[in-house]
This record gives sequence, structure tokens and C-alpha cells, in this order.
Amino acid sequence: MCRLALSAAAAAVVPARRALAAPAPSRKLPALSAAGRPFLAGRLRHATVLQSFAVDERKGHLYALQVVAGGVRLAGEATAPSHAQRVGNGDLCLNRLTLDGSPAGHMYLKGFGHGGSIGLEDSADGLTLWTEWDANPASGYGRGVCRFRFTDGQVLERDSGALDTCHPVTGSTSNAPALDVTHRQLLLRYKRDGIPRFALYDLDRFRAGWFLPLTDFAQPGAGLALPFQGMAVHGAYAYQLLGSAYGKGNPASSGGNTRLYRIDLRTGRVVWQQRERTAPGLTPREPEGLAVLRDGGTPRLCLGFVDGPAGGRGFRLYDKALS
Repeated sequence: MCRLALSAAAAAVVPARRALAAPAPSRKLPALSAAGRPFLAGRLRHATVLQSFAVDERKGHLYALQVVAGGVRLAGEATAPSHAQRVGNGDLCLNRLTLDGSPAGHMYLKGFGHGGSIGLEDSADGLTLWTEWDANPASGYGRGVCRFRFTDGQVLERDSGALDTCHPVTGSTSNAPALDVTHRQLLLRYKRDGIPRFALYDLDRFRAGWFLPLTDFAQPGAGLALPFQGMAVHGAYAYQLLGSAYGKGNPASSGGNTRLYRIDLRTGRVVWQQRERTAPGLTPREPEGLAVLRDGGTPRLCLGFVDGPAGGRGFRLYDKALS
């Protein structure tokens, strides 16, 4: 159970804190290829844009978060809130699609946050989803983290008994989790006093309610004032996506301002960053979401972009091999 503190008895059974591996001697990792290959295109349940996604490669499903559209009335609601109200409330729609883009179910998450990242944890007894939780009324972004099982058509409230919940960083907001189940790690992005930071945790200790990070550092690139659009973690590295849609100050002719980073979790330093050149012809080409695909040998980084006219937004995902 994810909770704020361990009892003395519970603490005694938590494994010893895992140290991050020492940096490799000298090899400088190259940047990724300039452009990714198409992985999946589709549309979500609502006209609002994709916020983040994760892929269940074993069962062939994509899970994607978006803010609930304005004018939608859910079970138990007396009115149909506007889109601005949904944003302020932190109300999300969790979409499940097959890997050909077909709808395969959905859930609603009320009072959770903005949907900045989603994690999947697969085990013998089923799939568990991790998201931000407990939306801050001042911003609509989550102050904590939760995990739950997917149930098609269910509406989950922030105080639902179906949730395991926690506030891993007291006084923080904009919490967003990403998982690396191969290496049993959880990466948390959060803000405290307005400063965005990354914290890396041992996943099993985090699940047990032990919130001592393996490392914690300021988010690189925050000074560029570009919107944060996604993150992923694999082994000793974190990846982050920054950027905005084409528009004033970011014309399509420029190739866009989307930036992709690889960050060494052992030092908090940027190994490389690059202007992301994937799919420059999309419109409005707002970057949205980042994930690591692990099946088929070499791990691949998967990037999301918004595509299509207002009122008819879709998404396109692209992947590229991690070197």
C-alpha cells in the first residue's frame, strides 16, 4: 500500500537502499537519430489533445490521458462543466486503444491532475496504472501519485477506495510518475516552490511507502521556458520532451522548438539534447508524451505529437532506437 510513512515493523522488511551504478568509464553516448519512424496514429475519445501515453506491449494496448472535454456530463454530475472547469478540477479521460488505433475502453479520473505522465506496471496478477493524483485547486495539477486497475467505463473520484495513493514529496504539486519496470525504478517529476525537479525511487520501496529518493535534482532545461511535455526512464537515463505547437514565435518554417533530452540519473547532468526533427509537416505538431518500448530487442523511445485541426485533433506516435 502506498502511504506516507512506514511503521518500525514495516521498515524492517524494506530492502536496503539500492545505489545507482557508477558512471561508465568514458564512452560518450551519441544523440538519437534525427527522425523517428511512424508507430501509431489515432484519435482519442474527446476532442481535447493527448497529454501522455504508455504502451502495454504484451497485450497490445495503448493507454493515453487527456483532459475531459467541455460539455460532457458524467454519471453523478448535476451539470456538464466547461473545458476550463475540467482543467481546473483536474478531470481526465483515460483511453485504452489497440495498437491499430481502435478504441478498446475508457475510464474517467476526477480530481487527478493534468495527465503529464502515466506509468504501467505489469505483473502475474494483472496490469496496474500509475498517474498523478489529488489535483491542486489553484492549478489543476496533481499533488500526489496513485495506482489502480483499469475498469472500462468506471468513473474514479480522487477519494475512491479503488486507489492506492500517496504524497511522496510533502508540499509539492505537478507530480507526474514514469516507470521502468525492467530496472524496478520510478521517476517522479514534481514542483516545489515553483521549481521543477526530478526524483528517482526504487519502485518496490516506493510501493511500500518508503519515499527516500535514490537521487533528486533540478529539471534541466527549465530556464528555456518551454512547456514540459513528457518523460521516460530506462536504466541510468531519464528522457524529457519540451516544446510547443507551431504558432507565433515558433513558425513551421523553423522546424519547431521541440527538444529531446537524455539525462544521466547518476549526476543529474544532460548527456545530450537535440532539436527534435521528427514529422515537421504535422499541424499543429505539439509534442505530447514520451515512453520507452522494450519488446523486440533494442529498447526504443516513443514520442507523441498532436495532429489535425481544432475540434478534430488526433495524435501520431513515432519511435527510434535507443543507442
